[in-house]
Amino acid sequence: MSAPPTQPGAAPAARTAPTRRTATLTYQGAGARRGPVTMGQANMIRCILRDEPDAINIHDVWPVPEGASEDAVLDALRALAVRHEALRTTFPHEPGTVPGEQVVAGAGRFTVTVLEHGQLPAPAAEYAEAVARDARSERFRLESDFPLRPVLLTHAGRPVFLALAASHALTDGSALGILREEWLTLLSGGRLPEATALTPLDLAAEEASPAGRRRSADALRHWERILRTGPQAMFAEPGAVGTEISAQGLTLRSARGARALAGAAQRTRALPNTVLLTAWCLLTAHRAGQQECVAAVPTSNRFRPALARSVSTLSQDALLALDVRKPSFDAVLAAAWGAALNAYRHSRFDALALWDMIRRVTGERGSHFARDVVLNDISALPATLAGAAAPDGDAPELELVRGPEQALPTRLLGFVYETDPVLRLALWADPALFPARAAEGFATGLVRLLEAAAEGDVPLADLTEITSVRPVERGPGWTRVDGCWVEPEAVARTLSAALGGLPVEVEVEVTGACEAGDPAPAAPLLTARITCEDGGLTPARAHAALMAALPGRPGVLAPHRYVIVQGPPRQPASAGPILREGTGRDREM
Repeated sequence: MSAPPTQPGAAPAARTAPTRRTATLTYQGAGARRGPVTMGQANMIRCILRDEPDAINIHDVWPVPEGASEDAVLDALRALAVRHEALRTTFPHEPGTVPGEQVVAGAGRFTVTVLEHGQLPAPAAEYAEAVARDARSERFRLESDFPLRPVLLTHAGRPVFLALAASHALTDGSALGILREEWLTLLSGGRLPEATALTPLDLAAEEASPAGRRRSADALRHWERILRTGPQAMFAEPGAVGTEISAQGLTLRSARGARALAGAAQRTRALPNTVLLTAWCLLTAHRAGQQECVAAVPTSNRFRPALARSVSTLSQDALLALDVRKPSFDAVLAAAWGAALNAYRHSRFDALALWDMIRRVTGERGSHFARDVVLNDISALPATLAGAAAPDGDAPELELVRGPEQALPTRLLGFVYETDPVLRLALWADPALFPARAAEGFATGLVRLLEAAAEGDVPLADLTEITSVRPVERGPGWTRVDGCWVEPEAVARTLSAALGGLPVEVEVEVTGACEAGDPAPAAPLLTARITCEDGGLTPARAHAALMAALPGRPGVLAPHRYVIVQGPPRQPASAGPILREGTGRDREM
């Protein structure tokens, strides 16, 4: 178990280890059922089988109301298991195979670990958070485990916190928020209304219908368009390396930000969440030096009434592409709502089909899609982890608090928990691109942009002056090719290494020169010239070798044309006779 944090500068207090025991709860559900998995479940099962458990499991801490007994806490958990099919669901499958079916049990049992303390370590809330995080480290067995791993923390016999880890195959953050809200209602003596949200099996049936299959196909076309035309990575720049980063959390709490957001929404007559999304995308694209902001916005599926209170995992990305080549904030805001709706409509898909399409399209384009930017705005959902928590006791004008580190497969992640009376936003940013002060500057720059937008329309040419966030400096060796920032020298180095050290030169060539008066710009393309002594290399083999080396190198794009020339190993690639040339791709671009 993780060591509980201590107060800064204070010596750890001596304390007695807690006494551990286990309570076993049995339940009788409404009936057994079975059927196919949902698209969201299939998506998360894929991640669970690939990722480490502490990276894919989720957790939460539920404070126990004053006066609630241990029996009441456990009875409320039992009631939730009876009420929600997801908590009675397993995924039977043969070893080495991927589950394709879910089974809902009519009856069963699960355990709760009880840690009895004579004195809870201080700060107690941070200790409970550490216990919950520690519970994430053990893998959930999809075929047999109850999807919650609860740990009840007691002080002198009184329950104080329920710290729990959860399987992401059956819950997401919003589902945990719903469960916590209902658990608190039961502990207060309240009655829960009839559950009317779609169950996972009902959702799977809807997705398998002809209309559901059409929606999934439409979603794949939406993603393919963005993958073929948008930047392969938002942060293609010096220092952006690797496919996973470890970043320290940073939480912004700002009454100034909340007032500014409300003012900007009132001035523009737009929804506050759309205004915030626009500001986030503008500042991100400005910092990254991009003409378009491509971001994942994962909460979109819960805005459907039938799914708003569904206890299941609906974790599938809506992929937003917002063109920021506009003169002002209001002009981008006018396009943001339509772009967001388009992303939301296309956020339910067959995950396996999606990744097959991504592999095909990126291979044809010579790119590697990087999920660099994620904004998860859960502030407007009916039940969230933030909404079920106690409200802030104060409303600081602007406060930034550092939190624990987390490993993430993205470079900029934002969680919006609350927009009124404070703007509460958690941020994780790649420290190679956003050192501590730069990450703080991004968060405060977002508040400054909202304040300016509340006063009037903001010229985008003034973003640096208004926000103090500066665009990245890439240097003269970088160029924009096929909508992506590329460093041709890095392409040459990477291709040479992938081919065992063969000499490679990469040039940017402009094709399709414009006729006089033709407004269409010429398209810059990459050409690689490779020296090969024995003549056995083909464009297809060169392209395949480079594609295998692309992940983690966002400034490298595959050449559009490979020219293989004959010559000794140290001879420049431009000197020898041409042996063969071509794209190396399955589809001409």
